[in-house]
Amino acid sequence: MTRRRTEVSIHRDAFHLNGRPTYAGRIWQGHKIEGLLFNSRMVQATFDDLNPATRGLWAYPDTGEWDPERNTQEFLAAMPIWREHGLLAFTLNLQGGNPGRPYDSDPQPWHNSAWTEDGQLRPDYVNRLRRVLDRADELGMVVILGLFYFGQDERLRDESAIRAACDRAAGWLLSEGYTNVLVEIDNECDVDPSYEHEILKPHRVHELIEQVKMISHKGRRLLVGTSYGGGSIPGESVLTVSDFVLLHGNFVEDPARIAEMVGHTRALPSYRPMPILFNEDDHFRFDEPANNMVAAVGEYASWGYHDKGESNYRDGYQNPPVDWSISTERKRSFFALLREITGA
Repeated sequence: MTRRRTEVSIHRDAFHLNGRPTYAGRIWQGHKIEGLLFNSRMVQATFDDLNPATRGLWAYPDTGEWDPERNTQEFLAAMPIWREHGLLAFTLNLQGGNPGRPYDSDPQPWHNSAWTEDGQLRPDYVNRLRRVLDRADELGMVVILGLFYFGQDERLRDESAIRAACDRAAGWLLSEGYTNVLVEIDNECDVDPSYEHEILKPHRVHELIEQVKMISHKGRRLLVGTSYGGGSIPGESVLTVSDFVLLHGNFVEDPARIAEMVGHTRALPSYRPMPILFNEDDHFRFDEPANNMVAAVGEYASWGYHDKGESNYRDGYQNPPVDWSISTERKRSFFALLREITGA
């Protein structure tokens, strides 16, 4: 087994890497930064489209073709630059995210899923994922790995396939010795009725969190949670079993609401000291003194950048083809503030 370099752990409400708090000793404008985990939503690192009818939607402008290998290679090349700016984590998803095209049917017409219908991992996705996780480990970065995405969860046949997929993902991560991964069962579990399978919805997703937590290898298990839609706070059943809290700031126009979300979460009866982490927020205004990122920091919550883009190989980090470099003024503004806050 490969000897791993990066181990993420949780100590009460703080993240540690290799036994030391992240951003050790850092204070910014009177706010404690030590123990936070700044991140960015980069869910399409392993993206592919198995549907020939829609595959051409993601073509690179210079070649006229979609190329999943090129996408992953360019992702890997950009990772050290993000790290130099203070980014310690990013979110991936084995079923990606909405790649920026409207749809009026379920499942979504594109077919981006690391899973076969019975919950087996596809070897080509595993190959791309392995390279991303390995590079993150080398760079001292954490991967928030989502397993399912609404509109693609229908690619798995039934609940038994969903459960089998959870077992296989956890088993593979543990057997490969990855210690730099936080598991997100599904993205925005409460976006109903977008999920086909009941076990991925808020009233039952805690079952999958518990299932993955029970899987161990050589005495080690994974850290697990799930996320909620923009502006929502977690339900009691999820909070009771989660290792960390994942919130989203989409649709939250007032930074004061970001602070309220953190406060409301900590006030829930089942809350105990654990990290609160925004891993998706599409609000920017980084040049203004009050913005969602700064509001999260003020409440000692980690914050995650979500810039969808326009499928033009320039803007954003979600809509393929993606330019993974820091290629726009918006990206530069985020990374500049991140560098200032973290002292990178």
